[in-house]
Amino acid sequence: MKILIAILYLTLAILLGSAGVTWSADFRKGYAAYEEGNYATALREWKPFAEQGDANAQYNLGMMHEKGRGVPQDHKIALKWFKLAAEQGLADAQYNLGLIYERGKGVPQDYKKAVRWYSLSAEQGYARAQYNLGSMYEKGKGLPRDYGAAAKWLRLVAEQGYARAQCDLGLMYKKGKGISQNYETAIKWLRLSADQGFSDAQYNLGLMYDNGDGVPQDYVAAVKWLRLAAEQGHAYAQGNLGAMYAFGDGVPKDYVYAHVWGNLGASNGNEKGGQLRDFVSRRMTPPQLEKAQNLLSTCVRKNYKGC
Repeated sequence: MKILIAILYLTLAILLGSAGVTWSADFRKGYAAYEEGNYATALREWKPFAEQGDANAQYNLGMMHEKGRGVPQDHKIALKWFKLAAEQGLADAQYNLGLIYERGKGVPQDYKKAVRWYSLSAEQGYARAQYNLGSMYEKGKGLPRDYGAAAKWLRLVAEQGYARAQCDLGLMYKKGKGISQNYETAIKWLRLSADQGFSDAQYNLGLMYDNGDGVPQDYVAAVKWLRLAAEQGHAYAQGNLGAMYAFGDGVPKDYVYAHVWGNLGASNGNEKGGQLRDFVSRRMTPPQLEKAQNLLSTCVRKNYKGC
């Protein structure tokens, strides 16, 4: 399963009304300044609240130091503010603190601490923390590997419409990891993710149509989904699309396009794409090879679209 690459999603925390109209107005002033790129004013407005123990202001200061907005980038100071907010139960801060420990930014990498903070955030319903916690269980990072627990957390996020979680849950059903293997349910989750444009889901959905797993074998549908993923630069989809052209499955047999897509897959790290390219090269005429090279250049220039 492809694990979500941890990215700091640093949204501003605004909880109005809990500290009175004056507090809200001041906090709004800092937010407005931040939105305008006036980080110095935002810092000036929020810092007193943060120093007085306001979790939302602490979180926002952590965000500013993490990104270097209005202050020098400093992961250790960001950690300090995130931790103060996280200890007060702010789910956003708990999630970001988990990311910091998972990635080892400003602190030694510590998967157990990452799991602790992800868990606290996830239990409050924070979707990104739920996803990352599911991923930690799936990989056995910071705790024993547990596919059942991974499926539990991924399902919660998938049901909220998160494309990565839908794809990962679909693959767990496809492989029977932590849950009973069920191709039809795998197709359901992969399609939901693929319809949102997630390339891994499109690729895997294409494979299932190609093999007839959970659906009637349908090469045309396989080509459709593989192409959508390939046009996003998915190396394995590019290689598989090339194979469809090489053998005429779902498209007219065409060594030129097989060569192009195999070559693209190889250039993006798919070894089998290179093997396909070499296979069809031995069966192509010099004019066909020249056409493939020209088409390849055009395809790269168009960022794989319409190839």
